[in-house]
Amino acid sequence: MKATITKIGNSKGIRIPKTILEQCDLKGEVDLEVRNHELIIRSPYSPRKNWEQSFREMAKRGDDVLLDRVAETPTKWDEEEWEWE
Repeated sequence: MKATITKIGNSKGIRIPKTILEQCDLKGEVDLEVRNHELIIRSPYSPRKNWEQSFREMAKRGDDVLLDRVAETPTKWDEEEWEWE
């Protein structure tokens, strides 16, 4: 899709179609980044922000155990059908 750079007061801007804004979930503020002569526009929302610190705190409390149960004895499939390639 192409867009035209338009004069907006002393600045310039582009109009972003509503469908693109909705697909990217862009509202209000956005983060802008220039990388390799390309403009990147992204939502400042970061669902995994501070996860690293949260995991450290869980480990201190001993609340970081694996929830999936590991089979204590191999199944028939494990013993007869599984192959490493």
